[in-house]
Amino acid sequence: MALFSFFPVYPMDFRKPEPALQQAFHPLSVRVVLRLILPVFRRFRLRLLGGFAAMLASDLLYLTIPRYLKIGVDELAQSSATDRRLLFLSLCILLTAVLTGLLRYFWRTLLIGFSRYLETDLRDQLFAHVLRMDQTFLDRRPPGEIMAHATNDLTAVQMGFGMGLAAAADVAVMSSVAMLFMLHISPPLTLTAALPLPLLAICAWLLSRELHRRFSRVQEQFGLLTEFARNTLISIRLIKSCTREEQQIRDFEQLGKEYVAFNMKTAVMQGLLLPVSMLTGSIGTLLVLYSGGNMVISKVISLGEFVAFITYFAMLAMPLATVGWATGLIRRSLTSLGRIGHLLTAESTLTRSLHKEAQGSAVILQSLPHLSLRKLHFSYPGTVTPALSQIDLEIGPGLLGITGRTGSGKSTLCHLLLRQYPVADGTFLFAGHDVNQLDPALIRRHLGYVGRNTALFSGTVEENISLASPEASQEKIEQAAMMARIHAEIIAMSEGYQTRIGEKGLRLSGGQKQRIALARALLADRPILIIDDALSALDAETGQQVFAALRAQQQGKTLVLISHQVRLFAEADQVLILDQGRIVDHGSHEQLLARNVFYQETARRQQGKEAAGAQFRLL
Repeated sequence: MALFSFFPVYPMDFRKPEPALQQAFHPLSVRVVLRLILPVFRRFRLRLLGGFAAMLASDLLYLTIPRYLKIGVDELAQSSATDRRLLFLSLCILLTAVLTGLLRYFWRTLLIGFSRYLETDLRDQLFAHVLRMDQTFLDRRPPGEIMAHATNDLTAVQMGFGMGLAAAADVAVMSSVAMLFMLHISPPLTLTAALPLPLLAICAWLLSRELHRRFSRVQEQFGLLTEFARNTLISIRLIKSCTREEQQIRDFEQLGKEYVAFNMKTAVMQGLLLPVSMLTGSIGTLLVLYSGGNMVISKVISLGEFVAFITYFAMLAMPLATVGWATGLIRRSLTSLGRIGHLLTAESTLTRSLHKEAQGSAVILQSLPHLSLRKLHFSYPGTVTPALSQIDLEIGPGLLGITGRTGSGKSTLCHLLLRQYPVADGTFLFAGHDVNQLDPALIRRHLGYVGRNTALFSGTVEENISLASPEASQEKIEQAAMMARIHAEIIAMSEGYQTRIGEKGLRLSGGQKQRIALARALLADRPILIIDDALSALDAETGQQVFAALRAQQQGKTLVLISHQVRLFAEADQVLILDQGRIVDHGSHEQLLARNVFYQETARRQQGKEAAGAQFRLL
């Protein structure tokens, strides 16, 4: 990614569901769902065909066992059986069982193994899609919700299209073939045995509908639980400093109880499916025993045929008993697939308006692109008050300073320059092109960004500095660190550049984090560098040294510096003052010192603080 720093996530109150998580997902069309999974089915079609062929052969072999039983029982009833004949029939049953077991192993390996490939494919799609989405999308979906999709939902899909699909296919094959054998023995008895089956179908349909609704709520609650835990862990220092540990524990416990409660409600529905299936099988067995016994007494069927029929029905009853379990797995997987589908079908507002040829085209931009903002107006999604209004601005090579009161729109302007939020057509031109007709990645490859709140990864110092330039040599990494005035401190660490800095740079000070982020931007050496108050944690002397290094490297390039320290704007080509989302004044550092009251008061206040600090150091 072209961004060298990411925006912080602050702790939130997750005791109540966020509106985004409370929304009811509308069912996706069958076409959309199939579009997600059909490519994987096509890619592994030979594996699936082999698995289903092995299943069919396994079931057919297994269903020949009652035929051997029929022959043996009839011969025993007629007193024509011999030791040799019974041994032969026993060996046939043993051989059939062994071959059935081998084939069952193969089809389970092939079909259930396929579900792992499907899970991997969907996870890759999910990860890639989230990385392509804009900030509007990420604002609506907390990371915990996305993690729930990548964990619980994908597990449910894997189980449904693995064990669930395999069990359903096995039930279909076994019951169909068993029914044919049963019809061959006695159609009336088969009809009697099938009387309870409509009850099973109706119950399974009604229960699975309710299961879908309840499982959706379980997954949403899991997203809340995950997001709460994530925010607690990344904000652990803040929580400890505010002595909120006990409250966080209570809130987490409450979320956990609600999650268990929703799971228990789901378990009630899922738990009913298996007993209903077993009850259906038991009723059928009772009917077969009574009707079939009378047929044997009446000499309608032989004793061997009755034993074979009972065996077939037992073989049929066993898969029927798994109908509820398989239905539950498949229903849960379809629910989760729908949730994943809603996320994967969401479009980025930055690329939605692009033509297909524009998205894939490699537009050649000049090495030092010019940025133009024309009557730019922007409001954050879901808000009415504009964050920026009527912004007219030309940004080219040189140093542009931007300052203003807190909340005046400075960081929002950075977000738009970095193409994190959509803008109206014609209001933002990049190298003479409307940004809505350019791939955001193409623009970001020309941009570097360092923010005040710098997010670092839990890897090594070297990995963090070289994030945007993984091919950089050790020498260049160290040069960038020297320019950012952090090299000496890195060398003093336990393992130097190979020191692991912990989640979000846990082991570093605020100034060290900012300088590592600055080293990252310097190493990337992009033609446009945006610094959003990223020198705030540095002392005046270090800040001046780092700023001098930035100016030297960006010579002839574009440097946009957002800061409250107006002394840094002494060499700026132009300085903007923002207030309530508007540019209220602009000019050189000297011009603003001469005429702008806010600028004068800010400079005077900072000079007083620096003088007091110098006097204190002398004492």
